[in-house]
Amino acid sequence: MLAMAAGVGGLLAPIAPAVAQGYDMQARTLLGSAKFKQAKARLDADYDRIIADIVTLTEVEAPPFKEATRGALFGRMLAAEGLADITTDAEGNVYGTLKGSGTGSGATRPVFVVTAHLDTVFPAGTNVKVKRAGNKLMAPGIGDDTSSLPVLLAFIRAIKAAGFTPATDIVFMGNVGEEGPGDLRGVRYLFGKGPLKDRIKYFISFEPGRGDRITNAGAGSKRYKVTFTGPGGHSMGNFGIVNPSYALADAMVRFGRMTVPATPKTVYNVGIVEGGTSVNSIPFAMSMMVDMRSGGKAELDAVEKQFLAILPAAVDAENAARSTASGKIGYTVTPIGDRPVGAVAMDADIMRMAVALRKAAGVTPTFGTGSSDSNIPWSMGREAITLGSGFETQGAHSLDEYLVSDRPRDVENMVLGLATVLLIAGAK
Repeated sequence: MLAMAAGVGGLLAPIAPAVAQGYDMQARTLLGSAKFKQAKARLDADYDRIIADIVTLTEVEAPPFKEATRGALFGRMLAAEGLADITTDAEGNVYGTLKGSGTGSGATRPVFVVTAHLDTVFPAGTNVKVKRAGNKLMAPGIGDDTSSLPVLLAFIRAIKAAGFTPATDIVFMGNVGEEGPGDLRGVRYLFGKGPLKDRIKYFISFEPGRGDRITNAGAGSKRYKVTFTGPGGHSMGNFGIVNPSYALADAMVRFGRMTVPATPKTVYNVGIVEGGTSVNSIPFAMSMMVDMRSGGKAELDAVEKQFLAILPAAVDAENAARSTASGKIGYTVTPIGDRPVGAVAMDADIMRMAVALRKAAGVTPTFGTGSSDSNIPWSMGREAITLGSGFETQGAHSLDEYLVSDRPRDVENMVLGLATVLLIAGAK
């Protein structure tokens, strides 16, 4: 899932003309080449196949931590495109390699990872059958990020049909664990422990959206489950004893009254409240799950500190307000998510190439902050961006999610993504 906000402050400083000139020329040469025209024609010819593949993949459930069935299918699709070394790594990421002409072997041979995530937010048992109404395709997960996976397959076919040879090996991947509870586990493993971790030169994650979009900064997030506990009892017979519901409610009210900076954008939310056994029982336990996000590390740390200070204050207030003869209110805090803040500099090679390509195509690039798989490499100082894969979708993370098929628009968006991959890979 990529929630993007425009405006990244100082990261939007202009690139010096002399620095960008080489990539500008390379971009114009690529877009004007006969090979690229062939590649573009193949993308257009493949459009109906891309749509069919979106339907096929959407109708295979991929809940958090249960992406294996969809991953296996995507692996077979990659193999059908003739990629080498089809691999499912220890975390569940599935990938294959389009070999380049570069030198080196094994751990010394650099790779360029191009990925889209396999997982959706929907639990097992969700009805994921695709419904059609004119040019609208509707199903949970059809956009985020299922629609991007077949675009990667189409990129492979277009590259091969046009006779391009990349200078750098391109690893096309379906990664796991991008959505909420997954906490970016697939890409954490890729860069932290995976067999490719020291070989990745460039990284692009694709999400639904327009081709002009370049997400070059990642908002960090902190997520917790907080459980308030108490003695519990009958609502009438034990009336007057401490109640974890009231401690939780007090903490929520205090949390909701926190002030946070507008720049960088900093937000917080209580997304889930659960607990209790019956309407006439004082609960033994009540829980809430909270999410805090910011585009700035210091700001995220500050809002987290405020939140953690609220919890003992709410517990103390409840213990002071009612009887503790049967026991006191306590609480536990369990981290359930930690996405790092990060960004790629505007003068990094990957940004210079992505910007040059869009300008050469007559498209004004748009920049922004999001939360995506690129947060991991950004936090490590690695060169990465997140791009729109081409389809414009609505209702992400809802049962009413849908994709509107618009062939000319969608192909033009996809063409920008393909051209960016070719330019970064040094394809000839």
